[in-house]
Amino acid sequence: MIPDPSAAAASRTTEQNKNSQNEANSSGAVNQSEDESGNENRQKSVRRRKRPHEGSENVKSKSAKASRTSATRAGGSRSKRRHVEAVTLFEVLTMGRSAMQAVVDDWIEAYGTDRDSSLLDLISFFIQCCGCKGVVTAEMCQSKEDSEVMSKMVEELDEVSGLQYKKFLAFPWILTVTWPMDTDIVEYPLIQPGPYGRWFHSEFCDFVSVLVARCQHSVIFDSYLMNTLISLLTELSDSYVRAFRHTCALAAVKLLSSLAAVALSLSVGIENSQKLYQVQKTKTMRQKSTLQQERIQRKITELQEKRAEIEIMMDVIFKGIFLKRYRDVLPEIRSICMEELGLWMKLYSSAFLNDSYLKYMGWMMHDKIPDVRLKCVLGLQGLYGDPPLLPKLDLFTSRFKDRMISMTLDKDNEVAVQTMKLLLLISKTSDDAFSPEDYKQLLQFVYSSQRPLAAAAGELLFTQLLNTEAPASDTRDEMNEEEAHERQTSARLKALLHFYQESELHKHVVYLVDSLWDCGGALLKDWPTLTSILLKDPSSLSPGLSRAEQAVLVEILVASVRQASEGPALAGRSGAKKVVSAREKKIQIDDCTKLTDHLLVVLPKLLSKFSGSCEIVAYLMKIPQYFHPECPAADNTQAASVLMAEMGAALDRHSGPDLLEAAARTYLSLCGEETSWCSVARTARDSLVRCWVDHLKALLGDSLQGDTPRFSADEEKTAEMLSTLKKLRAFHNCHDLLEWNLFELLSPLLSAESGEGGAPPQVLLEVLQCLSYCMLWSLNTSSATLNSREKAVSQRLQLRLFCERGNHCLSHSDPSVQQQAFLGVCDVLTAHSYQLQVWDPSCFGPLLYTPSPKLQRALLTFVCTHVFVGPDCDGQSSVGEDSEAERLEELHRRRNLLAAFCKLIVHRVLEMSMAAEVFMYYMKYHNDFGDIIKETMYRTRQMDKIDSARTLVLCLQQLFVRLKREQDSGGRAHPGVQTFTSIKELARRFALTFGDLVKFRECVVVIHRNGIEFVFQEFSQTPDTPTPPYLSYLTILGEFSSKLLKPDKKIVFSYLQKHTAEHIIDLREECWQPLIYYRASLLALAEGEDAVSYVSSDRKPYLPSRSPFSKQKLEGSKSPCPFSPVDSKVSKGQRSSFSPSHQEKTTDADPISVPAEPPARRLNFEGSVLSTGNEAEDDTVDVEL
Repeated sequence: MIPDPSAAAASRTTEQNKNSQNEANSSGAVNQSEDESGNENRQKSVRRRKRPHEGSENVKSKSAKASRTSATRAGGSRSKRRHVEAVTLFEVLTMGRSAMQAVVDDWIEAYGTDRDSSLLDLISFFIQCCGCKGVVTAEMCQSKEDSEVMSKMVEELDEVSGLQYKKFLAFPWILTVTWPMDTDIVEYPLIQPGPYGRWFHSEFCDFVSVLVARCQHSVIFDSYLMNTLISLLTELSDSYVRAFRHTCALAAVKLLSSLAAVALSLSVGIENSQKLYQVQKTKTMRQKSTLQQERIQRKITELQEKRAEIEIMMDVIFKGIFLKRYRDVLPEIRSICMEELGLWMKLYSSAFLNDSYLKYMGWMMHDKIPDVRLKCVLGLQGLYGDPPLLPKLDLFTSRFKDRMISMTLDKDNEVAVQTMKLLLLISKTSDDAFSPEDYKQLLQFVYSSQRPLAAAAGELLFTQLLNTEAPASDTRDEMNEEEAHERQTSARLKALLHFYQESELHKHVVYLVDSLWDCGGALLKDWPTLTSILLKDPSSLSPGLSRAEQAVLVEILVASVRQASEGPALAGRSGAKKVVSAREKKIQIDDCTKLTDHLLVVLPKLLSKFSGSCEIVAYLMKIPQYFHPECPAADNTQAASVLMAEMGAALDRHSGPDLLEAAARTYLSLCGEETSWCSVARTARDSLVRCWVDHLKALLGDSLQGDTPRFSADEEKTAEMLSTLKKLRAFHNCHDLLEWNLFELLSPLLSAESGEGGAPPQVLLEVLQCLSYCMLWSLNTSSATLNSREKAVSQRLQLRLFCERGNHCLSHSDPSVQQQAFLGVCDVLTAHSYQLQVWDPSCFGPLLYTPSPKLQRALLTFVCTHVFVGPDCDGQSSVGEDSEAERLEELHRRRNLLAAFCKLIVHRVLEMSMAAEVFMYYMKYHNDFGDIIKETMYRTRQMDKIDSARTLVLCLQQLFVRLKREQDSGGRAHPGVQTFTSIKELARRFALTFGDLVKFRECVVVIHRNGIEFVFQEFSQTPDTPTPPYLSYLTILGEFSSKLLKPDKKIVFSYLQKHTAEHIIDLREECWQPLIYYRASLLALAEGEDAVSYVSSDRKPYLPSRSPFSKQKLEGSKSPCPFSPVDSKVSKGQRSSFSPSHQEKTTDADPISVPAEPPARRLNFEGSVLSTGNEAEDDTVDVEL
């Protein structure tokens, strides 16, 4: 609440006070200024429960009421107020619902004694709840129809006093509220953040409902209280002040809700009385009581009159407040209106549930604020969930069905989810509400990336398609319960398969199962029935499933096993619960135990039946990964042996990549757990690998012949060798196969001559991957296997041999072999560097190995020629005619190559200076590789920020030198050469990476020092070469000047002076413009300007009369005067002549000051403005660049 108004406010209300004094006998003027107790809505202490003080308006003491009433009637007399400490109704909000009821009862009692004063207390309460701290003045109004009174109802502001005034009619009162102009800015109680705002909202709504509930049998029908209260809320809810409008709109709709509850109770009373009246009428003449019938009839009439009066009040509130506020500019008000409208239609449907009110729900579903749309949907859910109300919603459903369907695509996830649940309710209550096209659109949401939306769509799918009865059969009586259950499950699964095939999204079975898991988990977890359907042979009575349907059903089986074992966490789908409760964890363990008990025995049969299909076997191979190792079935070693035998047979028959990967992971899962089947699984795995190695040795013995290995094998042997290599490669990726010495077995294949005498590219690909896995496993197990120096030396020899063979393969004719060799070498070198970092010096470990310079150059050349290719700067592939999928695949391949090379730099395998070749493409290929290059830049800066800065300098200098050579040669532009503008932009982006100027202070200084040395070092000035050849590089270097701290500017400036002092420099010549720009970038930063604005601005106007040499300049000094900066240093505190032979040196001199003698034709030259000094008594000239 605000303090008392200022003098301006008092003068503004002088006329009102005079009128109120003239009407003292018939009106009561109340001036309630709120003291410290009115500020509880802004203080944390408001949460404490306050005990009502003695003598307050809420106590039943008559003397206290009398003193309070007299104090109020006297216009707020301060002398009496000091003796009465009142607890206002606003303070009651802090005291809880029980205290609230008692205080409201006290208020009702006081209202019966003095209703005007009590009503003014209630008015003041609502104004305080709006956050208004100020003055409320009230005067009586004799007639509501008085045109002169109505013309005074205004809402205006006084900018001089900073106050606003609102004068409105709350019959029989004319109220004037004064509040500050910034009330809309202040956080009023309803919108305060945190728990306090939510607490106030709840308590405020409770107060309104308690007030109506306690008054419903007494003063609510006196035609005075409700008229005044409704008039007050109507006027304040129409204010342009947000606090008044929001708070009173909430109070009004809550008041209507409370009145609807009263009307409902009256309707129940009328119905009960009518039933009692009918009972009296059916009695015999001797039992009838005419007096009692008349009494019941009077009671019915009285209740009907009260209900009619309540309905009139509700209609006034609806038309006077709701119809204006449901389209309010404030979204919170619109949300409140829609939420309460849904409550009215559900609570008092006889009056509100019709198309006249439902249309507002339909209209507001188009609101642009998600919360408003959500309130509409939630309100409709309450209506459609009540069966007796459904007949009244048919027209609304047909009218707004399309809008509700479209809201499933709402950008707000919660709105979309609740809309789907609403449509689910509608579909359950009405069979013909949606057409087949509507269902087809809605059911596709089972593949949504939002799990709540997908689960709601899954429930709709299960209700409409899967929850169907099996077709009737003549032999139904003869079927037992198990067969009936299998028949029912089979019908549901066929419906699910049909839906999946109709949707044409054949790679999303796991998402479909996840969507159906909450509602159809019993169907999906019925693994005995699923496997029995798959194992059943087709017959004449039941044709069974097609091969495609069997494949989909197997995929559903695997997805349900995964879901039961791991839960709903899926890649690409969000919204799942991240915390698993103890109950859910127990259910998950029970499900894993059940599936293990059943599938450990049945899975070998499935593998045997579908052994001819590589795709189905690949899916079935994944199931053992989800077995529970601690279940009772784990002791069944015989079943495990049968399973291993079937898996081995499948591996002997197929060599598909998906099947091999699934088998390798399954063996890893079975061999890793310390269970009863662990030994069986390891024995089976070792037997398979030994068989493959022996077979490969036999094939290689026939293929590699002679002293110089030459590969000679026919197509059949090559196919067998390739199949065996694929199996070994897949298993070596997951398992340690070092004991079989695959490195010595396969390395001769890389030394075989290329061309006709070399191995085919497909074989080389598998060999390179196997050898890289061998080296990675060897490095990973170094701590356990390297127990002597001989073994460490042997490991380093293998590493050197692999890198040499990989370097040889980088020049292979097949691109895929080149890429695999590059990735293999990079991965092995990165792993070796990591092992060196984590190696414990107290034991044996890998020995240091440094790649040869030849290999380093080969890796760098490979990256530059295979990653940064293509003429387009936006990263388009060189094959622009290919499809988008192929282009993205190519881009993904190139990103992998670049990331592998950058890892070598980050792990210190390669020199940091080699990153310069990568950094120079940061801008040209920013869309494709910008994130990788930027991360490499940050990682190298964390390693050594000085070397990282030198790398950036080297990058820019290399680009600049290439551009310079290209320009000097005069030949055609080379595609690898960047323009000067692009190099300058690259320098600017490099400079932006230095965020913390203090942290990277040394780095920026190093960049400037190296740049100055690059330009001026080893430069000897001659008449033919008056300027350094790389002088233009200073323009690029100027992009880093903004990152210099003020003390460092002097250091860099002195360093620049040191290198320019030995040369004769004439800044009037255009060839020295880069030096002018760079010097300006250093000087301008001290004054907050950039270099260009500094150079191009006339900072000191040209005044000829201020300089003794101005006349000479204007008369045309046509020949420039070369000078040495050392010989012409000018200080503001000393006078000097402009002779080139003058060699007087001064302290704090401008190192590159020049005589202000530009020719007249150069006065407007951009980038070189030379102006004279403006001090008449000083003969020196200040030169500013």
